[in-house]
Amino acid sequence: MTASTTRAQPFQKTGDPFLWLEDRTSKESLDWVHRQNEVTVAELQGDPSYQASFQTALDLMTAEDNIAVGAAIAGHVYNFWQDKTNALGLWRRTTVASYKTDKPDWETIIDFDQLAAREGIKWVFGGAVRLYPDFNRCLVSMSPDGGDASAMREFDIAAKSFVEGGFQAPASKSGFGWLDEDTVIISAAFEEADKTESGYPRVVKLWKRGTRLEEATPIFEAEIEDLAVGAGVEFDGEKRHLFLARTLNFFASHSFLRLPSGENRRIPLPDDVTDTSLFRDQLVFGVRTPWTAPDGTACQPDGLYSFDFAHWIETGGFGAIETLLAPAHRVSIAGLARTQDRLFISLMDNVRGKVLVCERERGAWSLKPIALPENGTVGISHAEHFGSTVSFSFTDFLTPSSIIWSDDNGETLATVKSQPARFDASPLISEQFEARSKDGTMIPYFVVRRRDQNGPVPTLLYGYGGFEVPLLPGYAGVRGKLWLEKGNAYVQACIRGGGEFGPAWHQAALKGKRQNGFDDFAAVAQDVVRRGIATAQSLGIQGGSNGGLLTGASLTQHPELFGAVIIEVPLLDMLRYTELPPGASWMAEYGDPSKPEDAKWLSAYSPYQHVKADAAYPPVLLTTSTADDRVHPGHARKMAARLQEAGHGKTLFFEETEGGHGGRGDRRPQAAQTAMKYVFLQRALGGKA
Repeated sequence: MTASTTRAQPFQKTGDPFLWLEDRTSKESLDWVHRQNEVTVAELQGDPSYQASFQTALDLMTAEDNIAVGAAIAGHVYNFWQDKTNALGLWRRTTVASYKTDKPDWETIIDFDQLAAREGIKWVFGGAVRLYPDFNRCLVSMSPDGGDASAMREFDIAAKSFVEGGFQAPASKSGFGWLDEDTVIISAAFEEADKTESGYPRVVKLWKRGTRLEEATPIFEAEIEDLAVGAGVEFDGEKRHLFLARTLNFFASHSFLRLPSGENRRIPLPDDVTDTSLFRDQLVFGVRTPWTAPDGTACQPDGLYSFDFAHWIETGGFGAIETLLAPAHRVSIAGLARTQDRLFISLMDNVRGKVLVCERERGAWSLKPIALPENGTVGISHAEHFGSTVSFSFTDFLTPSSIIWSDDNGETLATVKSQPARFDASPLISEQFEARSKDGTMIPYFVVRRRDQNGPVPTLLYGYGGFEVPLLPGYAGVRGKLWLEKGNAYVQACIRGGGEFGPAWHQAALKGKRQNGFDDFAAVAQDVVRRGIATAQSLGIQGGSNGGLLTGASLTQHPELFGAVIIEVPLLDMLRYTELPPGASWMAEYGDPSKPEDAKWLSAYSPYQHVKADAAYPPVLLTTSTADDRVHPGHARKMAARLQEAGHGKTLFFEETEGGHGGRGDRRPQAAQTAMKYVFLQRALGGKA
């Protein structure tokens, strides 16, 4: 492959010769995409090992014995299922008792392949909001292209049909919920006037049955520069509250309670409040930075606190702030969930999972641990808000996922689902090491490899490092079968910017500190080589979305450290990312390139601007999706074009024409792209095909 697949255009006003590739669906752009795809498909799918890899990936992604993860509501467990026969999937349910058996008796609610055949649109299921208290009526979200924008239709589960003349809305990034049987709460993003600068909902409206969508009544608005608004009904016993949220950015928000009078009263918590839950008249919350409450209580990150919400509604004052969970070293909060009578806290203790259960009796909190497996990733799969069922997941790199179920708020536990082993893990070992970053910070990372490894092997290093999102150990059958079983190694880096150790770990690579995360990743790569696990030539890296920015920056800053680079659905032009919707929503993470101070640090690392003709780059594979309405495909397109124009002929590009940012929809193209990535790595890094 050579750079001849890229046709340079005249410079635009910005001095960017590839600005035309930002036009998502122009004929010129799509012609370029198709030419690129032809080259990449011929190169990677033409490899002798591709077909077997594709079939393996597809078989595992669509296996009949994959775990049907479900959530219980009113005696039924609901699940969305895809396999070879049901490419777009089935939304289905079974009874709780049946779910626990080896072969549940599933009742299909919506067959999306049949719906697509009837309507000529490949609808991708985006979830459903059910109506309390019988949960029969629901608002179904469906994307026409796999992107984030979804249409909504009212559905009757008992009748298994969409409600004629019921609530219905066109595709948008709006959100929907029930206020009551005849009123829908809309977080609206239909018209430009309804949207924030980021393209998300700006106005909350109430939509009455029998009226047109355009007649919905606004009850709450955000500023156009805010990220979004949101709304939802929260039940606490017999009490029902309508909460409204003005989200300033990814890490700051203002929450309001709508009172019966029609007043939207702000809950006076700090802007960076996190991990909130309403339970037994207590509003539980955490903070991202230290905050002193009105009563003098010092609230710290990675702790949980609460106040009497009923008292606040009545008086407007907090009263006493209680400490529910005190902070602890390298322990962070992964999330909260609640049943009718218990509150559950999911924790990460040095990147190992734990769950605590909380009770509220006689005005006091009590906590105890749930007796779940240790030394792995433990999460809360579901908690029944109006009942007592709760389920947990457990996995690690070498242990297939399992579902541990309880019908009594976590008192009695039983493993009801276990995924069969997808690869031979017996020769493998999972280890945790630390690398010293440039500023001296110790960065944990995991290594999965053969126990008897003797000398460097092809190794894949994966990272993310953004938005307070943690990377946790997890079983991946496709990776095990197509990579680990061939004697290769896998490394997962817990770099700063992520959420492995709470808000402070994230803030250490925020905005102008972004380079810390890139340095962390480079330090892990160097440590892997120092330990003899890989050489620079046999070390490949992979990351998607913000992780694509990470691998893009790693490519341009340290090409000598890697033998192959995979950059998936990435951000890469950090001087224009706010111009590509919804990039403006991420300014709290990266900064604002229109401000000179921010532009200075963004310019220092923005991968697109740092491509050099005289650099010795390893082979690169960039992937994106035409329908991705979260990270614009222009980033990956322009980077590929610039690399190729600069003479780096080992640059491959592939753009999926269906499916959004997460590759939702038919598993076949997902399996094809997965197989191509492993073929690319094997060819670039050596090892068994």
